[in-house]
Formats: sequence, structure tokens, C-alpha cells
Amino acid sequence: MKKNVFVMMAVAGVLFASCASKKELANCQTENKSLTASLQTTKEDLAAKNARVASLEEQLAAQKQALAEQKSAYEALQKTLDKSLNNASQNNISIEKLVDQINESNQYIRHLVEVKSKSDSLNLVLQNNLTRSLSKEELKEVDVQVLKGVVYISLADNMLYKSGSYEINDRAAETLSKIAKIIKDYKDYDVLIEGNTDNVPISKTNIRNNWDLSCLRASSVVQALQTQYGVDPKRLTAGGRGEYNPIADNGTDLGKQRNRRTQIIITPKLDEFMDLIGQAPKE
Repeated sequence: MKKNVFVMMAVAGVLFASCASKKELANCQTENKSLTASLQTTKEDLAAKNARVASLEEQLAAQKQALAEQKSAYEALQKTLDKSLNNASQNNISIEKLVDQINESNQYIRHLVEVKSKSDSLNLVLQNNLTRSLSKEELKEVDVQVLKGVVYISLADNMLYKSGSYEINDRAAETLSKIAKIIKDYKDYDVLIEGNTDNVPISKTNIRNNWDLSCLRASSVVQALQTQYGVDPKRLTAGGRGEYNPIADNGTDLGKQRNRRTQIIITPKLDEFMDLIGQAPKE
């Protein structure tokens, strides 16, 4: 009898230990899932911040290049003036005529500068309005910058679309509504929506390749701006560039993430801009 009791107690102990082990294993598995999800979120957040840093570095480089171009233009103008003075001296051109020519050239240059300054000022205001309207979280995945008189809004694909799809997700609605409001406020600007992908091949029933994917994504944004947010479709153009317009190395995960983007490009109407410039002075 005692032996049977001892055996029963031993079996109960083994079963208890087994249950305890299973419970600990389940707890470990749950904790592991939680840590894995947290790690993935941290990686995505880090990648977004790295992309933002890279974008700011590009803007700084663009500003340095613009400064260098302005310096080069000034030096070229100075050489032209020096040459004119030299020619005037050699050909006995009257000082009055030379002064008139210089004044005419300077007047045209001032006109061009005023037109460019007006365009740049409007674009900077547009950029500031966009940036202020977006939240800190949105700014992690939306980059706004002005390059050579054109406003570029770059949106990460994971913010806009369902994975491997051209369908816009619910998460993008608030951001697109803010961008649409700014677009509607600036009625004299045309808007190009440009889809871009990384170089990873895709093949689905209704998506043959990255050309299809980039075009379909751009078309989805255009139709959302038109039907959901009331942007005039006459101002909108949709285009896709597939994997052939990269801004980073596709050999890294960060590079691929930066290349998977949709750009909303806002630019003054070309005909109105040319009317502002007018005709160049006759030589």
C-alpha cells in the first residue's frame, strides 16, 4: 500500500513538473513574440530616421550646389562686362551706348531674378505649409523639399500601400487629405504623381512587373486625390518609373526602402511661368 502511494506521488510530481514546464514554455514563446515584434518596430523606426537623415544631407548638398551655381553665374557676368568694356575701348564705342547696353542687360537680369525669387518664395511657403500640417510621426515617412523651383513630396510605400499592392491603405488617408488641401490652395500649380520601386522583381496575376506596380500606385494616388479629396483632375498627371529612378543603393535594405516611394511633384504651370519671364533683350 505504501509503495502504491509513493508511486502515485511520484507520477503526480512528474505531471506537475510537466505542466509547469509547458506553462513556462508558453510564457517564453509569448515573450519571444513580443520581443520580435518590438525589434521589428525598432528596425523600421531606425530605417525611417536614417532615410530622413539621408534626405536632409541631400538637401544640404543641393543648397551647396545652388550656391556654387550662383557664384559661377556671377563670375560669368563679370567676365561679360569686362569683355564689353574692353571691346568698347578697342572699337571706340561711346560710353553712353555701352552704359545703355549694360543697363538693358542688368534690367533683364533683375527681371529674371525677380521671377525666380517669386517662384522660390511661393514654393518655400508651400513647403513650410506642408511641413507644418504634418505630424511628427508623418514626417518620419513623408519628406518635403524644394529643388530648383519644384516642390517634391516623397512618401514611403509602407505608409501608402498594402504590402506588394497598389491599393492605398487606411493609414494614408489623413496624410493624403492634408497634402490635398495644400494642393487645392495653390491652384496655379500642376501636380505629377510619380511611382518608384526597388529592383526586387514582382509577378502577380494583375501586376506583371515593377513598371506595372509603379504606374498602378501613381494612378491610385491620383484617383484618391480626385475622388476622395476633390483635387481638379485637369491638374493631375500619373506616371511610373519602375525601378529605374533609384535615389539609393538597392544593395541594402535601407536603400531599397528609400527607393520604394511615391513622389508628388508640384510645379508652376509652364505657360504661366514663361509669360512671367517674357522675351530676352535683343543683342
